[in-house]
Amino acid sequence: MSQTITRFAPSPTGYIHVGNLRTALMNYLIARKAGGTFILRIDDTDPERSKEEYVDGIKQDLTWLGLHWDRVERQSERLDRYHAAADELREKGRFYEAFETPTELDLKRKKQLNMGKPPVYDRAALNLSDAEKDALRAERGAGVWRFKLDQQRIEWSDGILGDISIDAASVSDPVLIRGDGQILYTLASVVDDTDMGVTHVVRGSDHVTNTATQIQIMQALEHDHPSFAHHSLLTGPQGEALSKRLGVLALRDLREQGIEPFALLSLMARLGSSDTVDLRTDMAELIDGFDIDSFGAAPTKFDVKDLFPLTGRYLQTRSLEDVQPQINDLGVPADQAAQFWSVTRENIETLHDLGPWWAMFRDGAEPVIDAEDKEFVAQAMAMLPEMPFDENTWGTWTASVKEATGRKGRGLFRPLRLALTGQEHGPEMAAVMPLLQVVKARG
Repeated sequence: MSQTITRFAPSPTGYIHVGNLRTALMNYLIARKAGGTFILRIDDTDPERSKEEYVDGIKQDLTWLGLHWDRVERQSERLDRYHAAADELREKGRFYEAFETPTELDLKRKKQLNMGKPPVYDRAALNLSDAEKDALRAERGAGVWRFKLDQQRIEWSDGILGDISIDAASVSDPVLIRGDGQILYTLASVVDDTDMGVTHVVRGSDHVTNTATQIQIMQALEHDHPSFAHHSLLTGPQGEALSKRLGVLALRDLREQGIEPFALLSLMARLGSSDTVDLRTDMAELIDGFDIDSFGAAPTKFDVKDLFPLTGRYLQTRSLEDVQPQINDLGVPADQAAQFWSVTRENIETLHDLGPWWAMFRDGAEPVIDAEDKEFVAQAMAMLPEMPFDENTWGTWTASVKEATGRKGRGLFRPLRLALTGQEHGPEMAAVMPLLQVVKARG
């Protein structure tokens, strides 16, 4: 049985966002579950828009997530292979040069639409004589190169969408090489997938028509096509298009907001599937639990807010050793670090929340005192022992305040918590007291 080989092929024209991640993660999990190979393929055939900083950024983001690739390929280093494939298509009569300007193509499309016909390229270039082509080259420069589709139905069994059938007559012959000589994705991807033995391709449903044309190109080059699966596209929480917001959903932006990798991976590995989203803290669990067959075709709602409680739940599983660098950066004394983490770990959504907690312990909270509790709090504060506090301070102090004032239950504990921490809810006060360095409510 042949080895499972998948690939993630981002263009280094920007940073990875959550939509890209979905594609990367599915391909990664399929390869790892089968014990196969995961290729990171940099689609950098556009020299003007491709930037090395984005190549580095893509690698940093994947490394942060723990999605380790087996090898890196760069399309800019494979141009000879693409030109060889183009020559083969020319020899087989499946590749032709066309010279229409964008304006001319637009006029043709409008005319076809007005006539109730599909707006596909009319193949006028196939009727040009050699002399006419020479004249057009002299006038306009080199033309684009189009692949001549067989105008029949293209069919495949999609791993997510099921059986797909597309009438090639309803699709324009795709441009594979631009007039300036740039190799386009459709050709480069076909050559790479066949040369590299890619067995499974998972990508967004916006590629379905592209897949149909690529299947014919592969057949023209006498290659079998891989198994294709097209996942649904992400929308916002109300079903709105995400495309305009993807800039704020770049992985590096989520990282800066404190989102933890396993919160993001746990959500994206299940979002859009029939399986519930469960927090996973181990890559092996994510791999074992992944099933491409459980994903559906309907647009998938994504809400960045869902990542914060998942991150909070993930942090609850972390030990002091896991977060020691962040706690050290705050300046928490070494002898209080364990107590600080124990108190805060279940009361944060991201590690960024640790800073305000430590500021409160270190500098004292601004007391919140209701008017009707003013005298009670003043009496209680007069009874508060001198620092340092320990784990028994809260119980001993509130017991003596209860005896002196007659207050009990919520009427006793709530005003004192508010006076000491400025917060109505939070960790057990017995655990909080040893961390307090200052009590502003003493007056």
